[in-house]
Amino acid sequence: MMEGLAALASEPAAWVALATLVTMEVVLGIDNLIFISVLSNKLPEHQRVRARRIGIGLALIMRLVLLASIAWIMQLTAPLFEAFGQPFSWRDLILVAGGLFLVWKATKEIHHNIDPRSGDEMFDAGALGIGFGAAVGQIILLDLVFSIDSIITAVGMTDNIAIMVIAVVVAVGTMLFAATPLANFIERNPTVVMLALSFLMLIGTTLIAEGFGAHVPKGYVYAAMAFSALVEGLNIMARRRREAGKAAEALEGNIRPQ
Repeated sequence: MMEGLAALASEPAAWVALATLVTMEVVLGIDNLIFISVLSNKLPEHQRVRARRIGIGLALIMRLVLLASIAWIMQLTAPLFEAFGQPFSWRDLILVAGGLFLVWKATKEIHHNIDPRSGDEMFDAGALGIGFGAAVGQIILLDLVFSIDSIITAVGMTDNIAIMVIAVVVAVGTMLFAATPLANFIERNPTVVMLALSFLMLIGTTLIAEGFGAHVPKGYVYAAMAFSALVEGLNIMARRRREAGKAAEALEGNIRPQ
């Protein structure tokens, strides 16, 4: 660790690696952050900030613990068995399980948003919200999936432990700073909820594909998400201008001399 810090202080290449890895970890953290924001908004208002902090704090702890056991992490990529000509490792199985959970969760929430009065008891349970323990449990589950993916990505980019630790701490710190503003923005704009759930479904599908050996370049996924967010941002701006125009017309009508 100390050797890594010394290299970081004396080698310009180490700073480049750190900046690259920090950027990569922050981008990878977007998936985790969207899930935490959407899920925490299902809780009573006084529990939301606490749930986000616990979820993000556990994400940091998991990443640091995984970094401390890199030898074990690298074993997760070793093939366990082969099916249909495709080798599967523990990492693949974890990604598939996490992806299936995300697709199920996003589908459930989309169903509830579209038809909150559905007669399906499974979906009706969501109308009453979720318990704090259940929310934290789901956050922990997805934290594990995203943490493993994040650390394996970090190991593939550098072998300097100090750089990995700094990058992870900075990325998780950014998540902690952005969690509440993002969650509040999602809550204030109901249409953004559907967009965020669509992102979760896309991320889940990508994790399943990765688990089955079909590599999906992250750049394509995040470019699609950024474009969708831009379009939704324009829609929000247009909607607010229309509402402001209607309010101004109503005010003008009220004060116009009779």
